[in-house]
Amino acid sequence: MSEEPDVVVVGAGVAGGALATVLARGGLDVLVLEKSLVHRDRVRGEFMAPWGVAEASQLGILDLLAAAGAHYTVRSVPYREGLDPEAARTRAFDLGAMLPGVAGALNMGHPRLCEVLDAAAQAAGAALLRGVLDLAVEVGERPQVTFTHDGRRREVAPRLVVGADGRGSAVARQVGARAETDPVHHIMAGLLVEGAEAWPEGDQTMGTHGEATLYVFPQGGGRARLYLNHGLGERRRFAGPEAAQNFLAAFRVPSLPHGEALAAARPAGPCHGYPNADSWVDVPVAPGVVLVGDAAGHNDPTIGQGLSITLRDVRLVSEVLLGGDWERGAFAPYVEERRERMRRLRFAGRLVSALNAEFTEEARQRRLRAWGRIAADPTMALPMVAMWKGPHGLPPHIFEQGAWDRLLG
Repeated sequence: MSEEPDVVVVGAGVAGGALATVLARGGLDVLVLEKSLVHRDRVRGEFMAPWGVAEASQLGILDLLAAAGAHYTVRSVPYREGLDPEAARTRAFDLGAMLPGVAGALNMGHPRLCEVLDAAAQAAGAALLRGVLDLAVEVGERPQVTFTHDGRRREVAPRLVVGADGRGSAVARQVGARAETDPVHHIMAGLLVEGAEAWPEGDQTMGTHGEATLYVFPQGGGRARLYLNHGLGERRRFAGPEAAQNFLAAFRVPSLPHGEALAAARPAGPCHGYPNADSWVDVPVAPGVVLVGDAAGHNDPTIGQGLSITLRDVRLVSEVLLGGDWERGAFAPYVEERRERMRRLRFAGRLVSALNAEFTEEARQRRLRAWGRIAADPTMALPMVAMWKGPHGLPPHIFEQGAWDRLLG
């Protein structure tokens, strides 16, 4: 381990592992510092939208994910209350038609995804230290990073520090990056299950059924990641020893095919909920420091953009570094692109939350009107198509108030 590496990446999750892989392959001296000793399932993003798959391909890591068992879903079927399941299948979105050369959306367990990228980074020559404690970052033209590892205090002086340490980022806090946050709209809960072979492996779904929004993302081999949105009045709906059983029981609804089979599936990880609130950092840079992934702010998980956002961040930052321009101003295009990207996704997340994650009778009637409008004019669904094509894959006016008013007004 060099005491003056080119880059110190703080965090060995998806952002850190992917960035370290790309930079090390490009010949840079990279040190990755990670607090945890092992990656665990903590109900994190495991769905990569087609535009994120395109980013993975451009980064040269898609083949790694495929070799490690990543699973594609090729249709998104809008199962929901008030719509016969057979009719829902006729209205499925073809995920393989969203972007040229992209087979669909990619689904893979988060711990496995991190492990694959960490291994690739090390194979490319990056150094990885796990069990790092008491990390401190001092900004500057030559930033300083101090930390404790194996009981010894150490210090390194890289050319650049990349904060890739996720939500509640210690790096962001230490460099004074201020996050803005939307009010919490609803609660989202998740659970990994096994024994879900009855669910078609090429199909995913997201739709409102009574007092919950239900998601199914198969991962192959009978495994699936299930999510559920519910109202703020039931904050502890899935707390306590019966959390997983209560969660699965919510999938037993007639408007969701194979709901009985999903309700009978075996929990394969923790079940817990978290607020949906969007969070963003307008200026994710400081002297000698750049933030990527959730450390730079995260989108409302209701629309599942976390992995795709992260890989776009990695690509843009790695292109700057491998291009040889390490001045702080070189990251200005990244800052501006990310700001607009997150604004558009914030709009899409708010719209989808208002449409699918409110559970009053008034909200149900609004949904019925909205779906009727979409049936008459499919272009009204374009803000939601951004979930798959990406925020820059559609015209800018799709992310303005007029589009909201036409659909939900």
